[in-house]
Amino acid sequence: MSSRRIDLVAHHFSALSHLDALESESVHIFREVAGEFERPVILFSGGKDSIVMLHLALKSFWPAPVPFALLHVDTGHNFPEVIEYRDRIAGKHGLRLHIASVQDFIDDGRLRERPDGLRNPLQTVPLLDGIESNRFDAVFGGGRRDEEKARAKERVFSLRDEFGAWDPRRQRPELWSLYTGRHAPGEHVRVFPLSNWTELDVWQYIERENIELPEIYYAHERDVFKRSGMWLTAGEWGGPKAGESVERRRVRYRTVGDMSCTGAVDSDAATVAEVVTEIAASRLTERGATRADDKVSEAAMEDRKREGYF
Repeated sequence: MSSRRIDLVAHHFSALSHLDALESESVHIFREVAGEFERPVILFSGGKDSIVMLHLALKSFWPAPVPFALLHVDTGHNFPEVIEYRDRIAGKHGLRLHIASVQDFIDDGRLRERPDGLRNPLQTVPLLDGIESNRFDAVFGGGRRDEEKARAKERVFSLRDEFGAWDPRRQRPELWSLYTGRHAPGEHVRVFPLSNWTELDVWQYIERENIELPEIYYAHERDVFKRSGMWLTAGEWGGPKAGESVERRRVRYRTVGDMSCTGAVDSDAATVAEVVTEIAASRLTERGATRADDKVSEAAMEDRKREGYF
């Protein structure tokens, strides 16, 4: 390659905006997986990160259809607005949606309800069953390194053993964006296309691309009660209990798990631009501020990842 050609290529990449560079990296990851694996699947909850991930997948293969199905681990305590969005978007793009139901595993005795009522920690067994029964060899997740300290240890291609467990000592180097999809029979790879994105990046990209989200991400009036310092949505899942009073507040959600573990934040941010301004001023990560399942212990997320969770 001539020196002039090299200079032109270097100028092209230096001219990319921050969001363009992140988008380009994510598109590269999607295409690498399509070329290396036989049965990839996108973990899709209807939350903002999985929505951005699907948007990137659509752009990666347009005008061809996305060559992956969707998989959602449904706890049974999900927000109705999010479930409606999930089903509508899957239908809009003609994508096959696999649902692994925590309630089904409780009903047939493979899982038991926790005393604290949280169901997010119960997702691991249905997730691993869904991966194994469908023979998925690569699973896209929307995890970002700024969310929680255990996630910062992940590679973009994260090898999981035949039990779905994560061992940080077995992870491979990823120099120069070179990814290794090699895995033994029974193993699979978790793939994180948003690994280098932040919460602010995600919201700025949503604003730029005009991506539709469930309405609970924007300020609205909702009946909530306070538990462990968080505003939780009242519902049949187990709240409020005696001594916990319901209030009508103007809130929004920064992250969406399910009603038993995801707290709302007081907010007047009713548009994407207002959310971007709010996030830019925040000093707390979304999970640190609003996820009860991460407050069980200092190593709660890492323990779950070692068991096979994302």
